[in-house]
Amino acid sequence: MPDPLHIVIPVYNEAANFPRLRSAILSSIKTTFEAYVVYDFDEDNTIPVVKQAIAEGDTQFHLVKNNVGRGVLGALRTGFAQAKAGPMLVVMGDLSDDLSLVDRMVELHRQGYHLVSGSRYMKGGQQIGGGLLKKTLSRVAGASLYWFRGIPTHDSTNAFKLYDAQMVNSFTIESQGGFEISLEITVKAFLGGYRITELPTTWRDRSAGESRFRLWHWLPKYLHWYFYAFQARRERPETAPKQ
Repeated sequence: MPDPLHIVIPVYNEAANFPRLRSAILSSIKTTFEAYVVYDFDEDNTIPVVKQAIAEGDTQFHLVKNNVGRGVLGALRTGFAQAKAGPMLVVMGDLSDDLSLVDRMVELHRQGYHLVSGSRYMKGGQQIGGGLLKKTLSRVAGASLYWFRGIPTHDSTNAFKLYDAQMVNSFTIESQGGFEISLEITVKAFLGGYRITELPTTWRDRSAGESRFRLWHWLPKYLHWYFYAFQARRERPETAPKQ
């Protein structure tokens, strides 16, 4: 029997968004899943809302306290540790991601892809809202890595990705900032010869709560992994992810 989908949801005071996120997950995803809501501190206002969902019968949702280091990086690493095998998906708690893609992403994993990227910048994808500078830098990075390095996604920086858990657990995560971890994993997967593909997605800027993205703080860390991508690539035998 295939492993369930493991959904990692880092949160920071997402009480206003979580009920709608919960509803979107339950209505959009038909694949059997376990969702790990990872929080930093006991006063996070998301916690009672998640506890209420669990009490109402949604026992596939789990609260997990970040035990690596406060911030999105620690939350993601804590969430990744919950999955040992099978598909693993990162979803933001702000309803920015297009969850209608998830079952197709899981199917591509079952077909042998180790990384399936939601892509805002390929044909059919789009980004609604968000800062112009951030959007421009992200688009340029994705396009140049696609055309000049051959990474098979136009959107290497997007956090909305499905990973093979065994692949991620085989990497030593070196990111020190935050969301650049998604670029690190994409680059390491490419250099390691893992199979990568993408699907067009629509990203929408949050309508409630506070973003924790800090462009100028994280930009040098993104640049590190951008240039890291131009190292020699190691070819890998064509092996499918274990189910």
